[in-house]
Formats: sequence, C-alpha cells, structure tokens
Amino acid sequence: MTFDWLKRWMPRGLQGRAALILLLPVVTLQLVISISFVQRHYEGVTQQMTRSVLIDLRYVAETVDAAPDRAAAAAAAARLGGPLELETRFAPPPVAGDSVRRWDLSGRQVVATLREGLDRVQAVETLGRQVTVWIGTDHGPLSLGFGRRRVSASNPHQLIVLIVVLGALMSTVSYLFLRNQLRPITRLAAAAAAYGKGRIVPYKAGGASEVRAAGMAFVDMRNRIERQSQARRMMLSGISHDLRTPLTRLRLGLSMLPEEEAAPLVGDVDEMRRLLDAFLDFARGDAGDEVERVDPAALVARVVEDARRTGQAVKLLPVQGPSEPMPLRPTALRRALENLIGNALRYGHRCEVTLIVSRRSLRLLVEDDGPGIPEARREEAMRPFTRLDPARNQDRGTGVGLGLAIVADIAHAHGGALHLGDSGRLGGLRAELVLAR
Repeated sequence: MTFDWLKRWMPRGLQGRAALILLLPVVTLQLVISISFVQRHYEGVTQQMTRSVLIDLRYVAETVDAAPDRAAAAAAAARLGGPLELETRFAPPPVAGDSVRRWDLSGRQVVATLREGLDRVQAVETLGRQVTVWIGTDHGPLSLGFGRRRVSASNPHQLIVLIVVLGALMSTVSYLFLRNQLRPITRLAAAAAAYGKGRIVPYKAGGASEVRAAGMAFVDMRNRIERQSQARRMMLSGISHDLRTPLTRLRLGLSMLPEEEAAPLVGDVDEMRRLLDAFLDFARGDAGDEVERVDPAALVARVVEDARRTGQAVKLLPVQGPSEPMPLRPTALRRALENLIGNALRYGHRCEVTLIVSRRSLRLLVEDDGPGIPEARREEAMRPFTRLDPARNQDRGTGVGLGLAIVADIAHAHGGALHLGDSGRLGGLRAELVLAR
C-alpha cells in the first residue's frame, strides 16, 4: 500500500495517536501563521520602511552632487544629516562589498531594496545596530549611516513567541482533558486483556456515554460467560459424580462373581471410571484455581521430579530466559504439564521438557520419541473425544481423547495456545504450550 511506510512511524497506543491528532493541526497552524507573518514582516514592512529612508538618501545625494567642490559637498551633507538623523562623511566603500549576516532576513531585504531604489549604491553594511550605505557622488563615495530601527521593526519575534507559548499551553491543557477521557478506554482494554488471560480484575464502567456503554456490555458479557462456564462445570461434575455410585455398586457386585467371568466386566467398569475421571478433569478446567505469583521454573521442576519418582523417563532441559515469580494458576499449569508428559510417555519411550521465558510469554515444550501426529490431523487431535489410532499407537495405552483438549482449554483460559509440531531432537511429537504474561 502507499501509506504502509507511514504506519511504521505512527504511535501504537491510543493516547499517542490522540496526542498526534491534537498537536498536528495546532503545530501546522502555528507554522503557517508564523511563516506568513515572517514573510510579510521581513519583506513587506522592511521594504516599506527602507523606501522611506531612500527618499532622504536621494535628497542628500542630489544636494552633494550640486555642490561646487568636495568641501562644500561635505558641509552640505553634514548640514542635512542632522535633521534627517544621518551620519555623513566621505569614505571609500569596503573592498568585500555588502556585509550582512546569513540569518539576517531583514538585513538582506534592506540591501535588496536599497540597491533596487538607488543605482549609485556601492556597498551596504548591516552587521550592528546601524546601517551604513556608501553612495557614489560626483565628489567621491559618500558614507551615510542611520539606525537599524528606521528600516526594521523592533521585536519582530514577539508574535511568534506568543503564538508558540499559548499554543503549547492550550495543547497541554487539552491533552490533560483528553487523557482523562481516554483513561476509561485504557482501563477497559486492561480488563479485557486480563480476562483473556484468565484473570478477573475489578472494573467499573465510566467515561463518556459510548465508552460507558461498551464497558457495561463487557461486564455483562464477562458475567454471562462466567455463568455459562460455571453451569457447564456443575452439570458435567454432577453427571460424573452421580455415575460413580452405580459404578461402585457394579464393581462390588462383580467381585462376587467367579474371577474368570468377572474379569472382562471389571475391565469395562475400570475403563468407565477412567472415562469419568477424564470428564471431570475436562469439566473442572481451572475452576477454583486462584492466580498466584509463582516461579514457573520451580513449578516445572517439581512436576518433572514427581514424574521421575514414579519411574517415568522424563528429562528437564536448562531453562531459557530469566525465570522469576509471575501471576499464574499453578494447579491448572501443573495439570496441563502432567497431561503433556503422560501423553508423551503413553506413545513414546522418553520425553524432554523445556521452559522458555520471555518478556511477553511463557513457553513449555514437551517432546517425545513416539510416532508423532500427521500435520493434517493436529488440529483434530486437540478437539475433545478425539482418538487418532493410526498416528498415536493406541494399543500401548488407553485414552479417552481428552488429554490434549484439557491442555488446549487451559491454554486458552490463560490467553495462550497449544501448538503441535515435530520434534527435531527426538523425532516424535513436540507439544508447545504458550501462555501470555
């Protein structure tokens, strides 16, 4: 696009863009007024004042030319210099010619106007508070000096300073009011971002009517989602809990049958119990798990150590990045990591765990040496109740298809995601759990 380069230089935040929208017209207006005023002042006013002085210079030059000799010419010039406020003397012009500073805009205009209005001007000097003009006469070069104020207005910068000071003052006041109007939007964005990471922060709608309406809509939406999630958890938990009682009775009744006849049925009952436990874990999610400041490296190390004590071939690689206490849901994170490790060892012989901590995210990598999952079926593998028999060698263990779904649900509740890929080190599956900080 044509304006893509402009987007890279635009402020990212709402307050920065609002300040730019506020300041850009003010600064542009000041520049236009200042430039037009300076041009009119240094070109128009200076030119008019210089032309009035030119009348006196012409009169003196004509009077000097009419004198019979140099002495009479000097006396005539001195006689006219007093009333006209001119310093007159016969002196040669400087060899360098005109003397004017580079940044002296009015001085350059004075020189241009003098040379344009009087052909006999030989040199002009405007370095100090006095302007000196050398004019060629019949009796030699005549030096005429007069005050700079006669051709330049005094304090021409006052209007510019006044415009800049008032503009800065009014822009500051406007920005303070604008920041107060933007603060409710910032609070709403912070509350929405926190809720996307699984945290509920106190929020009260405020600000303008439109912002207040958006804030109240967000609060209603958050409450509705929480009610629906709570209803789902209660329903599934109730179903799982109510089914445990008849399963226990069935298990007790099967224990009274001969072992040869009861063994297949006992296996079915145990499979149903494992299925209910998985349902309960999936329904529970991160309910009841409060946000705490925990060290992710210590938490991951404890989970890996617990798995090693049970005889599982798990290896923890060195932590990448500075690990420090941060807001997390430790129970949910522990459950997600245990599911990933159990899933890896169910279909592989060993797995490796890596923790990567960055400024914006927390990444947990669990890699195994199993058969992996085809790329075309990785999205399907994270759906609830999905079992990929050809890809994950289901005959090595039983599952109900909720392991990766529980991890993905925990990741989404924390504003993160679960990514599946190929392990370059072990050759199996690489599960990457990304949590936003």
